[in-house]
Amino acid sequence: MSTFQLLLLIISVTVFLLFFKQLLSGSYPRRGVDFEAKNDNEQIGSLTQMDKTFSHPTVKPSRVEQLLRMADEAIEKKDFSEADKALSSALILEPENIGILLQYGYVLIELNRLEEAKDNYMIILELDEHEDMAHVSLANVLHKLDENEKAIEHHIRAIELDGKYAPHYFNYANTLYDMENKEEALRFYKRAFELDNSIEEAEKMIKKLSL
Repeated sequence: MSTFQLLLLIISVTVFLLFFKQLLSGSYPRRGVDFEAKNDNEQIGSLTQMDKTFSHPTVKPSRVEQLLRMADEAIEKKDFSEADKALSSALILEPENIGILLQYGYVLIELNRLEEAKDNYMIILELDEHEDMAHVSLANVLHKLDENEKAIEHHIRAIELDGKYAPHYFNYANTLYDMENKEEALRFYKRAFELDNSIEEAEKMIKKLSL
């Protein structure tokens, strides 16, 4: 064996022994434990650090949302003419939006534009016959227009659609009272107060009609 071959043999044996020493010591890198956090909050990678702060783009409200905000502010100030303008513009953009139509109907009533309010609620019911608030609102408008038979139909339909909503009974009772049907009115005032004892006007009418 030459000197060179002897040298290679020694190197090979040395590498072999070092490998087995490392293997048996258990200090080699293992899957899943390659990284050891130095403290509780440390995480792998800069993007997962808990102290990173990310900005968010500002979402600009749509034109309809802006108009509805204007309408809400106008109604709060009882400026129903301005509310009318804002809601009319919103309905040009979304003519079948029931929420906007319901709010517009309320504004029309406050402006005493009853025929327009009537037509408005009819549009809602064409879109959704089961919209109880449209039925009761239409009933109130029809009563103001002295169309009481139709008003009663819509009052009853509102109650059918939501029999646990006290104001439906209260509104119906008011119509019956104005029609001099006081016995029936008393029955519906009682039902309204039974469902919601915070309706003070119902309690007053019950006392008045019970005398």
